[in-house]
Amino acid sequence: MAVPKSKITRSRRGQRRSHDALTAGNPNECANCGELKRTHHVCPACGHYADREVVSVVDDIDLDDDAA
Repeated sequence: MAVPKSKITRSRRGQRRSHDALTAGNPNECANCGELKRTHHVCPACGHYADREVVSVVDDIDLDDDAA
């Protein structure tokens, strides 16, 4: 089993982990509806991408009536 020969200091451990941090996303404003969306993705609010409707978005789904 691999066992370190000497203690890894907090400084060296922190230097190794310095690149592991997650970066926040960079949302853009949808040109059609103005909602924030991920870049190069279809807008989840209106279903538009590159100034055309790609996905038709259903406003509300009532699952109570369907389940009965």
